[in-house]
Amino acid sequence: MNDTVIPIPASKKPKPVAIKDDAMNLQKEMINRNYMELATARANNKKVAATFVPGNLNELLMCFDMARSLPETNALQNGMRKKSGKFIMDAERDGHSEDVCTYVKADLGMMLGGEVGPTGDPLPTPDVLLLSYTGCFTFMKWFELIRHKYNVPTLMLHVPYQGSGRIDPNMRDYVVRQLKETVIPGLEQISGVKFDIDRLREYMKESVKAENDLVAVLQSAKNRPSPIDGYFGAVYYIGPIFTAFRGTPEATEYYRVLRAEIEERIRLGKGPVTPEGDMGEEKYRLIVEGPPNWTSFRDFWKMFYDEGAVVCSSTYAKVGGLYDFGFRHDPDHPLESLADYALGCYTNLNLPSRIDMICKYIEEYQADGLLINSIKSCNSFSAGQLLILREVEKRTGKPAAFIETDLVDPRYFSAANVKNRLESYFQMVKQKRTTGIGEGVRPVIPLHAVQ
Repeated sequence: MNDTVIPIPASKKPKPVAIKDDAMNLQKEMINRNYMELATARANNKKVAATFVPGNLNELLMCFDMARSLPETNALQNGMRKKSGKFIMDAERDGHSEDVCTYVKADLGMMLGGEVGPTGDPLPTPDVLLLSYTGCFTFMKWFELIRHKYNVPTLMLHVPYQGSGRIDPNMRDYVVRQLKETVIPGLEQISGVKFDIDRLREYMKESVKAENDLVAVLQSAKNRPSPIDGYFGAVYYIGPIFTAFRGTPEATEYYRVLRAEIEERIRLGKGPVTPEGDMGEEKYRLIVEGPPNWTSFRDFWKMFYDEGAVVCSSTYAKVGGLYDFGFRHDPDHPLESLADYALGCYTNLNLPSRIDMICKYIEEYQADGLLINSIKSCNSFSAGQLLILREVEKRTGKPAAFIETDLVDPRYFSAANVKNRLESYFQMVKQKRTTGIGEGVRPVIPLHAVQ
Protein backbone atom coordinates (compact mmCIF):
# COMPACT_ATOMS: atom_id res chain seq x y z
CA MET A 1 0.00 0.00 0.00
CA ASN A 2 1.44 3.35 -1.04
CA ASP A 3 0.94 5.99 1.69
CA THR A 4 2.76 8.73 -0.21
CA VAL A 5 1.00 12.04 0.19
CA ILE A 6 1.01 14.14 -2.93
CA PRO A 7 0.98 17.84 -2.03
CA ILE A 8 -1.77 19.94 -3.56
CA PRO A 9 -0.38 22.88 -5.54
CA ALA A 10 -1.22 26.22 -3.96
CA SER A 11 -3.13 27.24 -7.08
CA LYS A 12 -5.40 24.19 -6.68
CA LYS A 13 -6.13 24.58 -2.98
CA PRO A 14 -9.62 25.87 -2.21
CA LYS A 15 -9.59 29.45 -1.03
CA PRO A 16 -10.95 29.90 2.50
CA VAL A 17 -14.51 31.16 2.52
CA ALA A 18 -14.68 34.77 3.67
CA ILE A 19 -16.70 35.32 6.83
CA LYS A 20 -19.39 37.97 6.44
CA ASP A 21 -22.01 39.35 8.76
CA ASP A 22 -25.69 38.97 7.85
CA ALA A 23 -25.88 42.47 6.37
CA MET A 24 -22.93 41.81 4.06
CA ASN A 25 -24.59 38.65 2.75
CA LEU A 26 -27.91 40.46 2.33
CA GLN A 27 -26.17 43.20 0.37
CA LYS A 28 -24.68 40.61 -1.98
CA GLU A 29 -28.13 39.10 -2.54
CA MET A 30 -29.55 42.53 -3.40
CA ILE A 31 -26.78 43.32 -5.90
CA ASN A 32 -27.21 39.92 -7.55
CA ARG A 33 -30.98 40.50 -7.68
CA ASN A 34 -30.43 43.71 -9.62
CA TYR A 35 -28.25 41.86 -12.12
CA MET A 36 -31.05 39.33 -12.56
CA GLU A 37 -33.54 42.17 -13.12
CA LEU A 38 -31.25 43.50 -15.83
CA ALA A 39 -30.85 40.05 -17.38
CA THR A 40 -34.64 39.62 -17.62
CA ALA A 41 -35.47 43.22 -18.52
CA ARG A 42 -36.22 42.51 -22.17
CA ALA A 43 -38.40 39.50 -21.37
CA ASN A 44 -40.34 41.65 -18.90
CA ASN A 45 -40.65 44.60 -21.32
CA LYS A 46 -38.60 46.89 -19.07
CA LYS A 47 -36.50 49.75 -20.37
CA VAL A 48 -32.92 49.97 -19.11
CA ALA A 49 -31.00 53.07 -18.04
CA ALA A 50 -27.23 53.14 -17.57
CA THR A 51 -26.06 55.73 -15.08
CA PHE A 52 -23.25 56.46 -12.60
CA VAL A 53 -22.99 56.25 -8.82
CA PRO A 54 -22.10 59.83 -7.74
CA GLY A 55 -25.17 62.00 -8.13
CA ASN A 56 -27.32 59.20 -9.50
CA LEU A 57 -31.05 59.85 -9.83
CA ASN A 58 -32.26 56.43 -8.78
CA GLU A 59 -35.59 57.59 -7.35
CA LEU A 60 -36.32 59.50 -10.56
CA LEU A 61 -35.48 56.53 -12.79
CA MET A 62 -37.83 54.33 -10.79
CA CYS A 63 -40.64 56.75 -11.62
CA PHE A 64 -40.27 55.57 -15.23
CA ASP A 65 -40.16 51.82 -14.40
CA MET A 66 -36.57 51.52 -15.64
CA ALA A 67 -34.03 48.89 -14.62
CA ARG A 68 -30.74 50.51 -13.59
CA SER A 69 -27.27 49.44 -14.73
CA LEU A 70 -24.21 51.13 -13.19
CA PRO A 71 -20.94 50.82 -15.14
CA GLU A 72 -18.69 51.48 -12.10
CA THR A 73 -20.44 48.73 -10.16
CA ASN A 74 -20.03 46.36 -13.09
CA ALA A 75 -16.31 47.13 -13.24
CA LEU A 76 -15.63 46.74 -9.51
CA GLN A 77 -17.70 43.55 -9.31
CA ASN A 78 -15.64 42.12 -12.16
CA GLY A 79 -12.51 43.25 -10.31
CA MET A 80 -13.49 41.42 -7.13
CA ARG A 81 -14.21 38.33 -9.21
CA LYS A 82 -10.73 38.48 -10.81
CA LYS A 83 -12.18 39.10 -14.29
CA SER A 84 -11.14 42.71 -14.88
CA GLY A 85 -7.48 42.07 -15.80
CA LYS A 86 -8.39 40.36 -19.07
CA PHE A 87 -11.04 42.96 -19.89
CA ILE A 88 -8.53 45.78 -19.41
CA MET A 89 -5.96 44.14 -21.66
CA ASP A 90 -8.63 43.51 -24.30
CA ALA A 91 -9.56 47.20 -24.20
CA GLU A 92 -5.90 48.23 -24.53
CA ARG A 93 -5.48 45.94 -27.53
CA ASP A 94 -8.54 47.68 -28.96
CA GLY A 95 -6.69 50.98 -28.77
CA HIS A 96 -7.29 52.44 -25.29
CA SER A 97 -4.33 53.97 -23.49
CA GLU A 98 -2.74 52.50 -20.36
CA ASP A 99 -3.48 55.83 -18.64
CA VAL A 100 -7.25 55.62 -19.14
CA CYS A 101 -9.38 54.96 -16.04
CA THR A 102 -9.41 51.20 -15.51
CA TYR A 103 -13.13 51.25 -14.68
CA VAL A 104 -13.66 52.44 -18.26
CA LYS A 105 -11.38 49.81 -19.76
CA ALA A 106 -12.87 47.02 -17.66
CA ASP A 107 -16.33 48.06 -18.84
CA LEU A 108 -15.36 48.36 -22.50
CA GLY A 109 -13.43 45.09 -22.36
CA MET A 110 -16.49 43.36 -20.93
CA MET A 111 -18.49 44.65 -23.90
CA LEU A 112 -15.87 43.39 -26.35
CA GLY A 113 -16.12 39.93 -24.81
CA GLY A 114 -19.90 39.77 -25.08
CA GLU A 115 -22.65 41.33 -23.03
CA VAL A 116 -22.18 39.15 -19.95
CA GLY A 117 -22.22 40.77 -16.51
CA PRO A 118 -20.17 39.97 -13.40
CA THR A 119 -22.62 37.30 -12.19
CA GLY A 120 -22.57 35.52 -15.54
CA ASP A 121 -26.00 36.84 -16.47
CA PRO A 122 -26.41 38.80 -19.72
CA LEU A 123 -26.50 42.59 -19.57
CA PRO A 124 -29.01 44.21 -21.92
CA THR A 125 -28.18 47.08 -24.23
CA PRO A 126 -29.29 50.26 -22.41
CA ASP A 127 -32.19 52.26 -23.80
CA VAL A 128 -30.80 55.51 -22.40
CA LEU A 129 -27.54 56.77 -20.94
CA LEU A 130 -28.22 59.15 -18.06
CA LEU A 131 -25.10 61.11 -17.20
CA SER A 132 -25.18 63.25 -14.07
CA TYR A 133 -21.75 64.84 -14.24
CA THR A 134 -20.37 65.18 -10.70
CA GLY A 135 -16.74 66.22 -10.79
CA CYS A 136 -15.33 63.44 -12.99
CA PHE A 137 -14.70 64.44 -16.61
CA THR A 138 -14.02 60.79 -17.49
CA PHE A 139 -17.73 60.05 -17.09
CA MET A 140 -18.51 62.13 -20.16
CA LYS A 141 -15.91 60.42 -22.36
CA TRP A 142 -16.99 57.04 -21.03
CA PHE A 143 -20.59 57.54 -22.08
CA GLU A 144 -19.48 59.04 -25.37
CA LEU A 145 -17.77 55.74 -26.18
CA ILE A 146 -20.78 53.72 -25.05
CA ARG A 147 -23.12 55.94 -27.08
CA HIS A 148 -21.05 55.29 -30.20
CA LYS A 149 -21.22 51.56 -29.57
CA TYR A 150 -24.95 51.30 -28.85
CA ASN A 151 -26.32 54.35 -30.68
CA VAL A 152 -28.79 55.12 -27.89
CA PRO A 153 -30.02 58.49 -26.52
CA THR A 154 -27.88 60.27 -23.92
CA LEU A 155 -29.38 62.59 -21.33
CA MET A 156 -26.87 64.95 -19.75
CA LEU A 157 -27.39 66.56 -16.35
CA HIS A 158 -24.63 69.10 -15.96
CA VAL A 159 -23.80 69.64 -12.28
CA PRO A 160 -21.77 72.79 -11.48
CA TYR A 161 -18.55 72.20 -9.56
CA GLN A 162 -18.44 73.48 -5.99
CA GLY A 163 -15.48 75.76 -6.63
CA SER A 164 -16.47 78.12 -3.80
CA GLY A 165 -17.11 75.31 -1.35
CA ARG A 166 -20.86 75.87 -1.15
CA ILE A 167 -24.07 75.30 -3.10
CA ASP A 168 -25.42 78.65 -4.29
CA PRO A 169 -29.13 79.07 -5.15
CA ASN A 170 -28.36 79.71 -8.82
CA MET A 171 -26.51 76.38 -9.00
CA ARG A 172 -29.52 74.55 -7.59
CA ASP A 173 -31.89 76.39 -9.93
CA TYR A 174 -29.69 75.51 -12.91
CA VAL A 175 -29.84 71.78 -12.12
CA VAL A 176 -33.60 71.85 -11.43
CA ARG A 177 -34.21 73.59 -14.75
CA GLN A 178 -32.32 70.82 -16.57
CA LEU A 179 -34.40 68.20 -14.75
CA LYS A 180 -37.63 69.88 -15.81
CA GLU A 181 -36.70 70.80 -19.37
CA THR A 182 -34.39 67.97 -20.48
CA VAL A 183 -34.09 64.95 -18.21
CA ILE A 184 -37.71 64.31 -17.25
CA PRO A 185 -39.15 64.92 -20.75
CA GLY A 186 -36.43 62.69 -22.20
CA LEU A 187 -37.18 59.87 -19.78
CA GLU A 188 -40.92 60.21 -20.48
CA GLN A 189 -40.32 59.87 -24.21
CA ILE A 190 -37.98 56.88 -23.92
CA SER A 191 -40.00 55.00 -21.31
CA GLY A 192 -43.52 55.89 -22.41
CA VAL A 193 -44.37 56.59 -18.75
CA LYS A 194 -45.75 59.94 -17.62
CA PHE A 195 -43.81 61.56 -14.76
CA ASP A 196 -45.65 61.57 -11.42
CA ILE A 197 -44.04 63.84 -8.83
CA ASP A 198 -46.06 62.24 -6.02
CA ARG A 199 -44.50 58.91 -6.91
CA LEU A 200 -41.07 60.54 -6.61
CA ARG A 201 -42.02 61.88 -3.18
CA GLU A 202 -42.96 58.38 -1.98
CA TYR A 203 -39.61 56.98 -3.08
CA MET A 204 -37.82 59.79 -1.26
CA LYS A 205 -39.65 58.99 1.95
CA GLU A 206 -38.03 55.55 1.77
CA SER A 207 -34.66 57.12 0.94
CA VAL A 208 -34.72 59.22 4.12
CA LYS A 209 -35.33 56.18 6.32
CA ALA A 210 -32.37 54.36 4.80
CA GLU A 211 -30.15 57.44 4.96
CA ASN A 212 -30.85 57.94 8.66
CA ASP A 213 -29.91 54.35 9.47
CA LEU A 214 -26.81 54.47 7.27
CA VAL A 215 -25.52 57.56 9.08
CA ALA A 216 -26.06 55.85 12.43
CA VAL A 217 -24.02 52.89 11.18
CA LEU A 218 -21.17 55.01 9.80
CA GLN A 219 -20.98 57.16 12.93
CA SER A 220 -20.94 54.08 15.16
CA ALA A 221 -17.20 54.03 14.42
CA LYS A 222 -16.81 56.80 17.02
CA ASN A 223 -17.07 54.01 19.58
CA ARG A 224 -14.02 52.20 20.94
CA PRO A 225 -13.64 49.62 19.65
CA SER A 226 -15.31 50.58 16.42
CA PRO A 227 -17.97 47.98 15.52
CA ILE A 228 -17.40 48.58 11.80
CA ASP A 229 -14.59 49.21 9.38
CA GLY A 230 -15.50 52.49 7.70
CA TYR A 231 -13.61 51.66 4.50
CA PHE A 232 -13.40 47.95 3.75
CA GLY A 233 -16.59 47.09 5.62
CA ALA A 234 -18.37 50.23 4.47
CA VAL A 235 -18.15 49.27 0.80
CA TYR A 236 -20.66 46.52 1.59
CA TYR A 237 -22.85 48.84 3.62
CA ILE A 238 -23.06 51.60 1.02
CA GLY A 239 -23.77 49.23 -1.88
CA PRO A 240 -27.59 49.29 -1.88
CA ILE A 241 -28.01 53.01 -1.20
CA PHE A 242 -25.40 54.13 -3.72
CA THR A 243 -26.72 51.96 -6.56
CA ALA A 244 -30.13 50.67 -7.63
CA PHE A 245 -31.95 50.36 -4.30
CA ARG A 246 -32.12 53.83 -2.76
CA GLY A 247 -35.79 54.72 -2.43
CA THR A 248 -37.04 51.13 -2.24
CA PRO A 249 -38.61 49.28 0.74
CA GLU A 250 -35.86 46.68 0.30
CA ALA A 251 -33.20 49.30 1.06
CA THR A 252 -35.17 50.56 4.05
CA GLU A 253 -35.32 47.05 5.46
CA TYR A 254 -31.65 46.39 4.70
CA TYR A 255 -30.47 49.43 6.65
CA ARG A 256 -32.83 48.65 9.52
CA VAL A 257 -31.28 45.18 9.78
CA LEU A 258 -27.77 46.57 9.42
CA ARG A 259 -28.27 49.19 12.13
CA ALA A 260 -29.65 46.62 14.57
CA GLU A 261 -26.72 44.33 13.83
CA ILE A 262 -24.18 47.08 14.48
CA GLU A 263 -25.93 48.21 17.66
CA GLU A 264 -25.65 44.66 18.94
CA ARG A 265 -21.91 44.65 18.20
CA ILE A 266 -21.57 47.86 20.20
CA ARG A 267 -23.48 46.30 23.11
CA LEU A 268 -21.15 43.29 23.07
CA GLY A 269 -18.04 45.46 22.75
CA LYS A 270 -17.06 43.83 19.47
CA GLY A 271 -14.92 45.26 16.71
CA PRO A 272 -15.58 44.87 12.96
CA VAL A 273 -16.24 41.63 11.14
CA THR A 274 -13.32 40.77 8.84
CA PRO A 275 -13.09 38.00 6.23
CA GLU A 276 -11.44 35.87 8.94
CA GLY A 277 -13.94 36.61 11.71
CA ASP A 278 -14.19 39.24 14.41
CA MET A 279 -11.24 41.62 14.45
CA GLY A 280 -8.84 41.35 17.36
CA GLU A 281 -7.54 44.21 19.46
CA GLU A 282 -8.00 47.68 17.96
CA LYS A 283 -4.53 49.23 17.92
CA TYR A 284 -4.79 51.95 15.29
CA ARG A 285 -7.65 54.16 14.16
CA LEU A 286 -7.29 55.62 10.68
CA ILE A 287 -9.01 57.88 8.18
CA VAL A 288 -8.54 56.78 4.56
CA GLU A 289 -8.78 58.93 1.44
CA GLY A 290 -9.29 57.37 -1.98
CA PRO A 291 -11.05 54.28 -3.38
CA PRO A 292 -9.96 50.75 -2.47
CA ASN A 293 -8.18 48.27 -4.70
CA TRP A 294 -10.80 45.77 -5.86
CA THR A 295 -8.71 43.07 -7.53
CA SER A 296 -6.88 42.28 -4.26
CA PHE A 297 -9.55 43.60 -1.92
CA ARG A 298 -9.36 40.82 0.65
CA ASP A 299 -5.55 40.76 0.77
CA PHE A 300 -5.49 44.55 1.04
CA TRP A 301 -7.93 44.51 3.97
CA LYS A 302 -5.94 41.75 5.71
CA MET A 303 -2.88 44.02 5.81
CA PHE A 304 -4.89 46.34 8.04
CA TYR A 305 -6.64 43.97 10.42
CA ASP A 306 -3.51 41.85 10.89
CA GLU A 307 -1.94 44.99 12.37
CA GLY A 308 -4.99 45.83 14.47
CA ALA A 309 -5.80 48.82 12.25
CA VAL A 310 -9.42 49.82 11.74
CA VAL A 311 -10.56 52.55 9.38
CA CYS A 312 -13.01 54.72 11.32
CA SER A 313 -14.09 56.77 8.34
CA SER A 314 -13.21 57.19 4.69
CA THR A 315 -13.92 59.64 1.91
CA TYR A 316 -14.75 56.82 -0.52
CA ALA A 317 -17.74 55.81 1.61
CA LYS A 318 -19.15 59.29 0.86
CA VAL A 319 -18.70 59.21 -2.93
CA GLY A 320 -22.42 58.55 -3.32
CA GLY A 321 -23.60 61.15 -0.83
CA LEU A 322 -22.51 63.22 2.17
CA TYR A 323 -25.28 61.98 4.42
CA ASP A 324 -23.19 62.27 7.60
CA PHE A 325 -22.94 66.03 7.00
CA GLY A 326 -26.70 66.41 7.14
CA PHE A 327 -28.02 65.87 3.61
CA ARG A 328 -31.27 63.95 3.26
CA HIS A 329 -33.56 63.63 0.27
CA ASP A 330 -36.54 65.91 0.87
CA PRO A 331 -39.97 64.61 -0.28
CA ASP A 332 -41.44 68.12 0.10
CA HIS A 333 -38.95 69.56 -2.42
CA PRO A 334 -38.08 66.54 -4.58
CA LEU A 335 -36.43 68.16 -7.61
CA GLU A 336 -34.45 70.63 -5.49
CA SER A 337 -33.43 67.66 -3.36
CA LEU A 338 -32.11 65.77 -6.40
CA ALA A 339 -30.11 68.87 -7.34
CA ASP A 340 -28.58 69.25 -3.87
CA TYR A 341 -27.71 65.56 -3.81
CA ALA A 342 -25.83 65.72 -7.11
CA LEU A 343 -24.13 69.00 -6.19
CA GLY A 344 -22.97 67.68 -2.83
CA CYS A 345 -21.23 64.44 -3.81
CA TYR A 346 -17.63 64.08 -2.61
CA THR A 347 -16.13 64.14 -6.09
CA ASN A 348 -17.82 67.51 -6.66
CA LEU A 349 -16.08 69.18 -3.69
CA ASN A 350 -13.05 71.43 -4.04
CA LEU A 351 -9.77 70.61 -2.27
CA PRO A 352 -10.26 72.93 0.73
CA SER A 353 -13.62 71.28 1.39
CA ARG A 354 -12.08 67.83 1.19
CA ILE A 355 -9.31 68.87 3.61
CA ASP A 356 -11.87 70.31 6.03
CA MET A 357 -13.84 67.09 5.85
CA ILE A 358 -10.83 64.86 6.58
CA CYS A 359 -9.66 67.04 9.47
CA LYS A 360 -13.15 66.90 10.94
CA TYR A 361 -13.11 63.11 10.69
CA ILE A 362 -9.72 62.88 12.41
CA GLU A 363 -11.03 64.96 15.30
CA GLU A 364 -14.49 63.40 15.65
CA TYR A 365 -13.34 59.79 15.30
CA GLN A 366 -10.18 60.34 17.39
CA ALA A 367 -8.08 58.89 14.60
CA ASP A 368 -4.33 58.38 14.76
CA GLY A 369 -3.74 59.69 11.26
CA LEU A 370 -4.55 59.76 7.56
CA LEU A 371 -3.72 57.19 4.91
CA ILE A 372 -4.12 58.09 1.24
CA ASN A 373 -4.58 55.28 -1.27
CA SER A 374 -3.90 57.10 -4.52
CA ILE A 375 -5.40 55.41 -7.56
CA LYS A 376 -3.06 55.35 -10.53
CA SER A 377 -5.76 55.75 -13.17
CA CYS A 378 -8.24 57.98 -11.28
CA ASN A 379 -7.55 61.69 -11.72
CA SER A 380 -10.80 62.64 -9.99
CA PHE A 381 -9.51 61.33 -6.68
CA SER A 382 -5.71 61.52 -7.04
CA ALA A 383 -5.41 65.12 -8.23
CA GLY A 384 -4.27 67.20 -5.28
CA GLN A 385 -3.84 64.33 -2.84
CA LEU A 386 -0.29 65.29 -1.85
CA LEU A 387 -1.58 68.76 -1.04
CA ILE A 388 -4.33 67.16 1.05
CA LEU A 389 -1.74 65.05 2.88
CA ARG A 390 0.47 68.02 3.77
CA GLU A 391 -2.41 70.26 4.85
CA VAL A 392 -4.00 67.58 7.02
CA GLU A 393 -0.68 66.89 8.74
CA LYS A 394 -0.13 70.59 9.28
CA ARG A 395 -3.59 71.23 10.73
CA THR A 396 -4.00 68.12 12.87
CA GLY A 397 -0.44 67.25 13.85
CA LYS A 398 -1.27 63.63 12.99
CA PRO A 399 0.99 61.58 10.70
CA ALA A 400 -0.13 60.85 7.16
CA ALA A 401 1.08 58.36 4.58
CA PHE A 402 0.69 57.75 0.86
CA ILE A 403 0.42 54.49 -1.05
CA GLU A 404 -0.61 53.88 -4.65
CA THR A 405 -2.58 51.04 -6.19
CA ASP A 406 -5.36 50.97 -8.77
CA LEU A 407 -9.07 50.30 -9.01
CA VAL A 408 -9.39 47.09 -11.01
CA ASP A 409 -6.04 46.60 -12.78
CA PRO A 410 -4.17 43.74 -11.05
CA ARG A 411 -0.89 44.88 -12.60
CA TYR A 412 -0.80 47.82 -10.21
CA PHE A 413 -1.02 46.04 -6.90
CA SER A 414 2.24 44.86 -5.35
CA ALA A 415 1.32 43.18 -2.08
CA ALA A 416 4.88 43.23 -0.69
CA ASN A 417 5.34 46.90 -1.58
CA VAL A 418 2.06 48.01 -0.04
CA LYS A 419 2.53 45.84 3.06
CA ASN A 420 6.01 47.26 3.74
CA ARG A 421 4.75 50.79 3.46
CA LEU A 422 1.81 50.16 5.75
CA GLU A 423 4.03 48.53 8.36
CA SER A 424 6.34 51.55 8.25
CA TYR A 425 3.37 53.86 8.70
CA PHE A 426 1.97 51.92 11.65
CA GLN A 427 5.40 51.98 13.26
CA MET A 428 5.52 55.74 12.87
CA VAL A 429 2.05 56.13 14.40
CA LYS A 430 3.15 54.01 17.35
CA GLN A 431 6.33 56.05 17.78
CA LYS A 432 4.43 59.31 17.59
CA ARG A 433 2.10 58.15 20.35
CA THR A 434 4.85 57.18 22.75
CA THR A 435 7.49 59.82 22.11
CA GLY A 436 5.81 62.62 20.18
CA ILE A 437 8.45 62.14 17.48
CA GLY A 438 7.41 61.65 13.92
CA GLU A 439 5.27 64.65 13.11
CA GLY A 440 5.90 65.76 9.55
CA VAL A 441 7.90 62.62 8.73
CA ARG A 442 6.52 60.61 5.84
CA PRO A 443 7.66 56.99 5.58
CA VAL A 444 6.00 56.59 2.21
CA ILE A 445 6.72 58.41 -1.02
CA PRO A 446 4.42 58.35 -4.05
CA LEU A 447 5.64 55.58 -6.31
CA HIS A 448 3.65 53.24 -8.49
CA ALA A 449 3.13 49.97 -6.61
CA VAL A 450 4.02 47.90 -9.67
CA GLN A 451 5.34 44.38 -9.50
